[in-house]
Amino acid sequence: MIVHPLRWLPGYLLSFVILPATLGAGPDPIETVGKAATEWVKTRAETVRLESDWATQRELLESTVNALNERAGRLEDQRNNLQAKTAKDRSELEALQAKNRAAADGLQAVGARLKAVGESLIQLRPSLPPRLSAALEMPYRSLAGSELGLAERMQLTMTVLNRCAQFNRIITGGEEVLTIDGEGGAKSFEVIYWGLSHGYALDRADGKAWFGSPGPQGWRWEACPNAARQVAELIAIHNDKTEPVFVAVPAKLGHLSVETSHQ
Repeated sequence: MIVHPLRWLPGYLLSFVILPATLGAGPDPIETVGKAATEWVKTRAETVRLESDWATQRELLESTVNALNERAGRLEDQRNNLQAKTAKDRSELEALQAKNRAAADGLQAVGARLKAVGESLIQLRPSLPPRLSAALEMPYRSLAGSELGLAERMQLTMTVLNRCAQFNRIITGGEEVLTIDGEGGAKSFEVIYWGLSHGYALDRADGKAWFGSPGPQGWRWEACPNAARQVAELIAIHNDKTEPVFVAVPAKLGHLSVETSHQ
């Protein structure tokens, strides 16, 4: 069957009419492309501006870095010059610091030694003659303190040692209040000491004499029967009340008891 061409014409016309209507309902491609082009132009312009700013800032940063490098170089030269000039001073300072450390260590050792000597002197005190021990009451009391400085401890130690050395070089006599076993408490006696080694006590009224010396438990007095006359004569010679003569009085050498003569 043959169909006449004109019979298709109304269908084609209808299609052409519907197509433009359908296209007109969406966004306009030209407008979309225009907006995209505008955005691209703006982006490109901003990119060019940023690149220009970065180029300017880069030049400034490079010049700043160069200036800082030059300054750092000058400062290094100054440091090297100062190190060279002060090398001797620094060496002397290090030597002084080493001496100071050695001196500090030495002072610490001296302090420890002084403390040990002070403790030994305190332990020795009971063995001293009672007259000397009483005379050293204040130095001994201070020496027993735990918060003493090095200089103060040294001074107190030397005070005790010097007084002991002085007492040991001379004969000391006089009256002294003593507590002797068997004599009913403290009372006054005439005493005479031969340095730190020994001494004699006399009760003239009762006609009694005692020999004193350091023992294991400290200074002790031992009765000397029939020696009161000799001790009284010895004390009289010391006080220039009679002519000097040799007087035989009891004494001890180590563990042996003997009679020795004093003038």
